Amino acid sequence: MKKERQESKLTARKDGQKGDLNMKQYKNQIIIGVDHGYGNIKTANHIFRAGVIKHDAEPPFTRNMLVYNGKHYTIGEGHKEFTPRKQKDDDYYVLTLAAIAMELRNINMTEANVYIAAGLPLTWTSGQKAEFSEYLTKNSEVTFIFQRIRYNIRISGAKIYPQGYAAVAEFASRLKGVNMVADIGNGTMNTLTIINGVPQQGRIFTEKFGTHQCMLAVREEFSKRTQREINGAIIEEALINGTANLSDDDLNIIKTIATEYVNGIFRRLREHGYDDKTITLYVTGGGGCLIKNFGKFNFERVFFIDDICAAAKGYEYIAELQLKSGASI
Repeated sequence: MKKERQESKLTARKDGQKGDLNMKQYKNQIIIGVDHGYGNIKTANHIFRAGVIKHDAEPPFTRNMLVYNGKHYTIGEGHKEFTPRKQKDDDYYVLTLAAIAMELRNINMTEANVYIAAGLPLTWTSGQKAEFSEYLTKNSEVTFIFQRIRYNIRISGAKIYPQGYAAVAEFASRLKGVNMVADIGNGTMNTLTIINGVPQQGRIFTEKFGTHQCMLAVREEFSKRTQREINGAIIEEALINGTANLSDDDLNIIKTIATEYVNGIFRRLREHGYDDKTITLYVTGGGGCLIKNFGKFNFERVFFIDDICAAAKGYEYIAELQLKSGASI
């Protein structure tokens, strides 16, 4: 069967574009899901780079400037290094404020009671969720300026959910047989097995094998073979689309490394029990486009969740259900 090439963009929704504006609410609280990725921050309607540059004074360019606690931050520039503890500094807190502002801007609000729904890698959730929730709610009230608009926010709470599962939460209970979810982000790959709609607690795994590792491998191999440097934006274009405006020789270097990376994904999945003849695989996260472009797989048993904001929407979905049902949250 000839493999079909399908475009799957890491940045499916550009910053500023509006998506589904049916905000999740409970009583007087607006539920805002935030997917704190290492490469990108995603909400239900927005995506922007997980980069923060702190300034002691107003910087020359202020389009994406956030002012909080007397400091100026440029949002969406730079690169956030991988860390297993996202609460170790203020960066992800500041990024969360920007994410909240973007969602509120969609509904023309600058003051609101906000309930944050977020996530952590699967095997880190139980150990860090209390600390991460406390980090996100450290200020019950917060005033900040983003893109020259002042926001006054009351944070009424935060709930932390497992990454990966959130992307399939709306239909997970209806899954029959044995299913595996592979959430391949910029920093980590999370896998979860679901049997007849029930997540298997003993079969969840988190590995530092995200798409950033593929980017680094491409950059290193390209430099080794050509004695030239290649811009990260070109690498990303090639990984997302399967091609780029490059010579055949240069493009083949990227394709070779990307294929090796995808082979590594399936090798790790098999180590965790994946069998393409008996298990249905759901792939979510930015790494899905790499599998589409450079992988060989069983088309009948592999499904791609192409919405890059699926996890953030899933966090909101679960939080709304729990709040309305009165379940512990």
